[in-house]
Amino acid sequence: MSGKDWKKQRRFRQAFARLLQKMLHKPLLMPPYNGPLHSIAILAQEKYGDAILLTPLLRQLKTHFPKTKVHIITFSRATHDFFRNDRNIDALHLAKGHTFKYFRKILPLRFDLLFNTKDHPSTSFLLHSLIVRARRKAGIDCPYHRGIYDYLVDLDFHTQIALKNCGLLSILGKPAEPQHCRPYLPEEPVSAPIKAFLSDLPNKICIGMNISAGGPTRYWKMEYWRQVAETFPAEKFLVLSLPDDIETKSNLELWCSNIMPSPLTRNLFEVGLIVSKLKLLITPDTAMIHVASCTNTPVIGLYGKALQDQSRFKPLLVKHSIIASATPKVQNIDPMSVIKLLKEHLHY
Repeated sequence: MSGKDWKKQRRFRQAFARLLQKMLHKPLLMPPYNGPLHSIAILAQEKYGDAILLTPLLRQLKTHFPKTKVHIITFSRATHDFFRNDRNIDALHLAKGHTFKYFRKILPLRFDLLFNTKDHPSTSFLLHSLIVRARRKAGIDCPYHRGIYDYLVDLDFHTQIALKNCGLLSILGKPAEPQHCRPYLPEEPVSAPIKAFLSDLPNKICIGMNISAGGPTRYWKMEYWRQVAETFPAEKFLVLSLPDDIETKSNLELWCSNIMPSPLTRNLFEVGLIVSKLKLLITPDTAMIHVASCTNTPVIGLYGKALQDQSRFKPLLVKHSIIASATPKVQNIDPMSVIKLLKEHLHY
């Protein structure tokens, strides 16, 4: 999407939100919510990283309100599959892809509370906030949500997203301590090759390098990854990647004798099992940052210059360092700055 198209979409979302604000003009209620809480509907964001950062709220809801039925409404097949085995969820709905089936299932339901997890205006999320019936509706505070929701999570925009999601607990009268907001990965099937690899993988010996990213501006150059591995010949490295980057992964394993060949993973749970055995992970700003948080694995994160990405999506409850590019492109991060930080983590 071009910058011009993105700005046009943003203006449309903002105009739609302003229209809803004028139509609904809801007075803001002060917490805590003290009505019935038999069921909650949560609008889950579309990407893996967002899904991971929602898990602390799900765990806390089941801890404090074990009898409450938690329904997750997803807007992508990826996040729908991510949540399908989550034991903290009672029902899972896919809003896109099977529209008629979704509406036939969701429209007859009436929830006690609905929660929109986005902290900025989204046309889809605002529409579903209207369509899905709920006694009370909550969102995250931003200028375009005021007057649309009964309750708003009032936290600074740069608050880490997992903590922002857990802000709903304050509305429910059960505020969460940050140390209780570590994310997790729902269990998924583990393939035989991954099981065999894990059984032979030494614990806390390898340094992980995740070479994949969610978009072209977040990729680091292959020669930079190679330079990092070759600078530390006495260390063992392991490359993680998406299937689209398998050629780069294979080349790095071929060129660098200290990179341990590894099988491709099929899901984030398999990735998490591998990351849990690493002594450190180096990764661009992707869901892998949050996989490291799940497994309490130290991480070096490579970010673009946008401050909101460095703050809202930073590693949580884990030893970490962030290196930010001077431009929106991660590839402009100097490999020597990564090498320097890695030496500090390894106490060279």
